[in-house]
Amino acid sequence: MKLAECKRILVVKPSSLGDIIHTLPAVEAIHRAVPDAEIDWLVSTDWSPLLKGVTFLDRLIPFPRKEFRGISGGLKAVTWARTTLQQTHYDLTLDFQGLFRSALLSRLTKTSRVMGFQKTREGASLFYDEKVMIQGWSATHAVDRNLALAKAAGADIVSPSFGLPEGDPVDGLTSIRKKPTILLHPFSRGEGKSLSTDEVIELANQLAPTPIILVGMFEGNTPDTWPDNITDLLGQTSLPQLIHLIRFCDWTVSVDSGPMHLAAGITDRVLSLHTWSNPAMVGPWPKSSWAFREGEIVQVVDLTPDRFPERRDLKSIYGKQRRLFKPDDIETMTSFLREQLSI
Repeated sequence: MKLAECKRILVVKPSSLGDIIHTLPAVEAIHRAVPDAEIDWLVSTDWSPLLKGVTFLDRLIPFPRKEFRGISGGLKAVTWARTTLQQTHYDLTLDFQGLFRSALLSRLTKTSRVMGFQKTREGASLFYDEKVMIQGWSATHAVDRNLALAKAAGADIVSPSFGLPEGDPVDGLTSIRKKPTILLHPFSRGEGKSLSTDEVIELANQLAPTPIILVGMFEGNTPDTWPDNITDLLGQTSLPQLIHLIRFCDWTVSVDSGPMHLAAGITDRVLSLHTWSNPAMVGPWPKSSWAFREGEIVQVVDLTPDRFPERRDLKSIYGKQRRLFKPDDIETMTSFLREQLSI
């Protein structure tokens, strides 16, 4: 069945935060191609709040992944899929996840046309009716790979959009908004990506009195007091509130993480901080965003896959003091942000 004939479409992309963001432009392109079709999205329960309010989606299907662990959980997942997914009679299912479980769930919909990538893991491609080959897979950003799958399904790729909602307001920030404000997401669970609390303090002191809103999750010990220009919202915001804060602030500064990709889906006023990851491959997708690595701040449009290849020598990155960013790096970030904010 051609895309133009489809009435019900299922998107399978359960997780994670950054991966879901990377899929939105492809799904928005599908919607523009068939605006009257109903598009459902199978998403892990933890991430479903991210998609609430996306106007081109008709229904979210929360997937309780944590309930389906182990062999017995796999059998439960099959039963769940049969009772939840087979009743809709989808015309097209697109598996953007590319793993065994997502491909199996896609197949269990009994859709006549299941599409996914040729390059998958865990044998996922065996479940697809159509497999899309991406030339130069390892040198292609995830957003562009997903757009290629949408194009293969029949969508025209013109001016891709993320279509994220407005988000939920956060109380108590009225006084801050009188000045240019920075949203700082400095911590990541990925090894060798996070700033230290000392580096956060150093950055805040150099930017003072510019207000900084601190967001994200942090499992370590925070200082007894932050600099006066920091508003500490660590662990206190939902995903919809984080979306609102990104829109509220003038710039977002984030380590390589899901919230960085969320910010890049909303605004190009994003500075992504990289230590070992390749910003051309896993950094912000919009060409007018910015990325930092190895003492340089580069606009994404000027990045190439070979400029900052991925590094795994974390010991040499940390150095003896185990700090990811040198004092000169903090000064480079500060100078850039002051220039952009005209402060």
